[in-house]
Amino acid sequence: MITFNYETDFILKGETATEKWLQAVILGHNCDEGEVNIIFCDDAYLHKLNVEFLQHDTLTDIISFDNSLGKLINGDIYISTERVADNAKDYKVSFLEELQRVMVHGVLHYIGFKDKTAEDQKEMTRQENKALLLLNN
Repeated sequence: MITFNYETDFILKGETATEKWLQAVILGHNCDEGEVNIIFCDDAYLHKLNVEFLQHDTLTDIISFDNSLGKLINGDIYISTERVADNAKDYKVSFLEELQRVMVHGVLHYIGFKDKTAEDQKEMTRQENKALLLLNN
């Protein structure tokens, strides 16, 4: 089950369609959907988590806590809608497109994709793009 939670005034439109899309991504990678919580928050909320749990004193758009067990996908994905909005401007894409990319990015981490090396980042972006195409078809 994918649930959407809010620690900010932002509300995701089309929760059901987004849930079905992320479920399709999970199943498309031969994984099983467990419990995935997507929590929308602001910069201050996510910065506090970044410092407390990762010892990173920086702003970020997403932090994911992976509780997956093998192919059973579970975890909490925290997303700063403020960072997403700024990044959308920087990348010259819509807020919704950037938000969708960030949400699927967290799910892809749980599936097993990494982004620490240049090669891993390239593959992550390829997987994100593939997932976004699935959404738009």
